[in-house]
Amino acid sequence: MSNNLDQSVNQRFSSRFGLIISALGVAVGTGNIWRFPRIVAQNGSDEGAGAFLVAWLIFLFLWSIPLIIAEYALGRKFRAGTVGVFVKAIGKKFAWMGAFVAFVSTAIAFFYTVVVGWCIYYFYYTLFHPLPLTTIDSTAVWDNFQNSNWPLLFHLLAVAIGALVIWKGIRSIERVNKILIPALLLIVFISVIRAVTLPGSFEGIKYLFTPDWDQLKHPRIWLAALTQNAWDTGAGWGLFLTYAAYMQVKHGSVKNAFITGIGNNIVSIVAAVMIFGTVFSVLQSGMGMTNTQTLDIMKTSGPASTGLTFIWMPQLFAKMPMGSILAILFFLGLSFAGFSSIIAMFELSTRVFVDMGMKRKKAILIVIAVVYLLGIPSAKSLNLLSNQDYVWGIALMISGAFIAFAIIKYGISLIIDELNSVKGDWKLGKWWSTEIKYVIPVGAAILLIWWLFQSATVFAPQQWYNPLNAFSVMTCVLQWFVILALLLFFNRSIARKLKV
Repeated sequence: MSNNLDQSVNQRFSSRFGLIISALGVAVGTGNIWRFPRIVAQNGSDEGAGAFLVAWLIFLFLWSIPLIIAEYALGRKFRAGTVGVFVKAIGKKFAWMGAFVAFVSTAIAFFYTVVVGWCIYYFYYTLFHPLPLTTIDSTAVWDNFQNSNWPLLFHLLAVAIGALVIWKGIRSIERVNKILIPALLLIVFISVIRAVTLPGSFEGIKYLFTPDWDQLKHPRIWLAALTQNAWDTGAGWGLFLTYAAYMQVKHGSVKNAFITGIGNNIVSIVAAVMIFGTVFSVLQSGMGMTNTQTLDIMKTSGPASTGLTFIWMPQLFAKMPMGSILAILFFLGLSFAGFSSIIAMFELSTRVFVDMGMKRKKAILIVIAVVYLLGIPSAKSLNLLSNQDYVWGIALMISGAFIAFAIIKYGISLIIDELNSVKGDWKLGKWWSTEIKYVIPVGAAILLIWWLFQSATVFAPQQWYNPLNAFSVMTCVLQWFVILALLLFFNRSIARKLKV
């Protein structure tokens, strides 16, 4: 390792628990609490949503866990960030691939910090203001917030706190996650206990777990399940790879990957029980709505997918005993979930600069300045935020395929032999080789084609060629092309600057 490299790269997680709790912080984010219940509702039938859950669990083992193993293996072996790993594993001419993985996660941070800022604001609002009782009142709270400069301030606050946590490296990240993640899990479990004791909540929980097996005949359900599992585990983002660079040699990758993936999905299920139980109880038992009406509310995403979380949940809590306390806990939990992911995103970007010989503190300042400035457009425009969410969310499929390619080109058998040499870890067999060689690349290709087809036929059928349309085919292709072209053009320069 070069003497020019910042000594923060020599830090290691102090314990396996510290590693796992930090990895859970990567996996558990707002997607578990905010996005997952809405996606389940959108993919449920009149009978129930259990079939979607079955497909979603299948892809945990077909997509997410194999990719998380790959990320752990690469980071642990090559001890570098995404760019450094690609260069050390498969050569300097592939530096652009590692840079693309890093850029996609950083581009997501541009708007993700904005969303976390919303969560912090709503935590503050529920702490000091009465909850809105009607949809009109709740919408007014949201509109007043969005039409002010508060989103910019809370976006800045989210960025600043994230930078503070990673300032001293993996040791400070580990210490914070040891507080953040247990606190988040405690909040989620308190909320779910309250939800299941509400009158009529069982109807929502029953709907959640009741399977309509005919749904599994439709490819759309499987594709939606794969997309959601890729999203909510964080597999293929490069975040686990970055944390794995700080693993102790004795810590294995396989067992940790299974714990991380399964732990993430448990949190998603528990969050869904909380949301479905609460919504069904208040809307059906309290307001006499039908199943169809209740599900329509859960499916309605609202501007930038905010409808259920920021418009409906506050007024639902207002109609519950102890609702104010639960609302405070709910938005505090969302904020914690968001921060655990922001920390990992910031560390990924920072490590790339540190690998190029930059001092850690300077790298962090550059990262937070770029994230804040490029996040301002999303803070000011929900339409632009939705566009960036769409474009770079789909690009994660490309990132996942690149990570699988790195494993394949380096040598799957070499990686398997190294992973199987770790005492006390679970052994990998041929199944993982099959997943990496075939399932991940084919799955990524199918998802890309499906989402672009959806864009051309459903989201923007008359505007598919217009790059200024938020959900057009061209807005994805153009933005990906620009970034890939720039990274390919500067590939030699990027590789030359690496000090690893």
